[in-house]
Amino acid sequence: MSRIGNAPIEIPKGVTINTQGQTISVKGPKGNLSFDVPEPITFEVDKESISFKRPNDHRNVRALHGLSRAMTNNMVVGCSTGFEKVLEIIGVGYRAAVKGKNIDLTLGFSHPVSYPLPDGVEAEVDKEGKLHLRSADKAVLGRVAADIRRYRPPEPYKGKGVRYQGEHIIRKEGKSGKK
Repeated sequence: MSRIGNAPIEIPKGVTINTQGQTISVKGPKGNLSFDVPEPITFEVDKESISFKRPNDHRNVRALHGLSRAMTNNMVVGCSTGFEKVLEIIGVGYRAAVKGKNIDLTLGFSHPVSYPLPDGVEAEVDKEGKLHLRSADKAVLGRVAADIRRYRPPEPYKGKGVRYQGEHIIRKEGKSGKK
């Protein structure tokens, strides 16, 4: 029994679901997304919910059942409320600035780093220097946040670098001199 795959998805107000064959399209105030449901999985769309069924209990089919439900739920939540990731930029002189569809990062290199934002992702920097990334697509948002973090991951001695909000970095003790 799949706990994720068998749970129905509630459709919030303002979100419309269209189906064509095995494709589910979700339209809402935050954007439009679509997903092709893998072949053995079937689905039913009622007025206020979507439910998924699988034909048998083979391992691969069980995995596709949960995947289909999770991807569709992410589309519904993303199109209705959206997703947000917050990156903290910690270090003296480390900062970010949003210029059009690019994020300009100053991360202690001899050159500034410019990261082009993909379509559907918005960014803003608040007064504390935190970078807020917003999108309707959870997978694209996670990839963008991981790409930005990869430029300067937090180091374990002073904690400088780019980290997710709430991420705990295990700190190391530096070298100790002669005693």
